[in-house]
Amino acid sequence: MLKQLILENWKSFRYAELPIDPLTVLIGTNASGKSNVVEALEFLQRIVRSESVEVALAGDKMLPSIRSGVEWAALKNETQFTLKALIQGEDDQTDYLYVLKIQTQPIFRVIEEYIDCHKNGDSLKANLEKYYIKNSYFITKSGLKEVGSSIPRDEFDLSKMTKYSKEEWENALKHKSQLINEVKTFVLDALESILILNPIPSKMRDYSRLSDTLESDASNIAGVLAALPDEQKAEVEETISAYAKNLPEGDIQRIWAEKVGRFGTDAMLYCQELWKPGHITEIDARSMSDGTLRFIAILTALLTRPEGSQLVIEEIDNGLHPSRAELLVRMLREIGEKRKIDILMTTHNPALLDALGPEIVPFVVVAHRDSETGESKLTLLEDIENLPKLMASGTLGKLTTKGAIERSLADTK
Repeated sequence: MLKQLILENWKSFRYAELPIDPLTVLIGTNASGKSNVVEALEFLQRIVRSESVEVALAGDKMLPSIRSGVEWAALKNETQFTLKALIQGEDDQTDYLYVLKIQTQPIFRVIEEYIDCHKNGDSLKANLEKYYIKNSYFITKSGLKEVGSSIPRDEFDLSKMTKYSKEEWENALKHKSQLINEVKTFVLDALESILILNPIPSKMRDYSRLSDTLESDASNIAGVLAALPDEQKAEVEETISAYAKNLPEGDIQRIWAEKVGRFGTDAMLYCQELWKPGHITEIDARSMSDGTLRFIAILTALLTRPEGSQLVIEEIDNGLHPSRAELLVRMLREIGEKRKIDILMTTHNPALLDALGPEIVPFVVVAHRDSETGESKLTLLEDIENLPKLMASGTLGKLTTKGAIERSLADTK
């Protein structure tokens, strides 16, 4: 699970830290930097799947580029950026910090990429020294190399290792390599588990191939549901239908997906509606509203993503009537907590912010621009000095509507 994202010279940010909790809400005006935060997470997720870091950023024939591509990935007038992701380890005492430093000009290259492990307050180097090699340096052909640095095997000068036997040093190297591989797998799995969900209703209305992973645009939602094992499929569709019944005025009775075609390799999403007593109508995704499809996509992601994964949803309330904000919040909290899925969402919707209630305040992060430099910043809502006074004057939704939070941040400069 991700615990923190750190941005250095990334797009509009000079430096910013985003704490990530089970439910994190990112708010801010247009062009404040919210999308840049989401794109940093998308870039990290792409790194695991792409053939190269450059493809993950600039895209290729199969993958669209991150917005603005390589040219504007670094802060204006800077030629490099750094992204760091702090990841919860196997227990509460272990954290992994993934660090990626990239140069964008004059040529694109990875300057640095490493994983640092902190266990009981000690770093990876301290652990290696304590448990494996009892020394802070390796002796190599080109000189001393710090423990934790990347050293090709042919660089080792075993003839100079007089303090420990050749067998002891090779065993130390073997243990070090095993540890690093285990950590690398754990961290990359955590990054791969990030889903940037941006449902596009027009793409959800067509038939889709059977699939075991939901696409970021939810275009294959029918294929994902239809491919589930029968027992899981029934449970997931029952849950989706139960929440969806509260979406409109009680007209949705059931939502499900079916395999179609001679070979059963494609699927379509269906819905039963009851607009008047005794008259049930069956429709497919082509007749469903945009709001309903987006709602179903969010539910499907929550119910089918691996437990312990990260779900990022930009403008989560897009297409949803304000009166359904409480339903959306309840759904996120109930399923997210049950399946241990962390949710980061951006929103402008005052109804949604009010539905979250005052208990969400410690988990709200405000994206805003520095009035002097124009650089984006991230500030925890509870760190705003005059927050009690602000909250006394209205709900979080009302404060957002009036722009009171951004004005307060500007006044504290």
